[in-house]
Amino acid sequence: MELAYYSDYAVRLVNSEEPARGKDSLTSVEAVRDLFGANSTAARRTTDADVTRFRSVRGRLRAVFEAADKGDETLAVDLLNSLLLEFPVSPQISGHDFRDEDGRPLWHMHLADHPSNATAGYAAIAAMGLAFHLTEYGVDRLGLCEAAPCRNAYLDTSTNRSRRYCSDRCATRANVAAYRARKRLEADRSGSSGLAAESAQRTSVSGER
Repeated sequence: MELAYYSDYAVRLVNSEEPARGKDSLTSVEAVRDLFGANSTAARRTTDADVTRFRSVRGRLRAVFEAADKGDETLAVDLLNSLLLEFPVSPQISGHDFRDEDGRPLWHMHLADHPSNATAGYAAIAAMGLAFHLTEYGVDRLGLCEAAPCRNAYLDTSTNRSRRYCSDRCATRANVAAYRARKRLEADRSGSSGLAAESAQRTSVSGER
């Protein structure tokens, strides 16, 4: 089963909003359909009602990442279990598009589309994908970008569990900000040292008089 592929459903949905920046791209049926990516069959079931439903699921998925980011494993799991209960998956064995060297299907597990509505189908896949990722790699692999004010969600797949940012762009921006902060601190310290030395020199001169 393509665990990374399914868990990315959750990341895409959560990152359709940037609360700290007041940005929300999930404002139309077309925006919802874009979240499905290549899954065009499920996307076609999207209606105006799904926009509101998707936003509700998005908030609940973000809460999972926020709990994980704070180190509250129990809360993260409880929130995710709640989604899994509400949006159960329909697993199927599939062999489409994958063949071995003899032309035989490479059977694998696939999460089937939910028949009721677009939101139920997407939420089921997103929650199950995130659950697989959490149980396989640990709750600390669910993160929120540390480059303020971003706070986009990401899945840490690094070998040493060192990821802190959602993208190279945010990592670069954070590093530049940290570098500038260090330079300002060094300048402030240098200025303070210079003032102290100047004051000491004036005191010495006064004493000699």
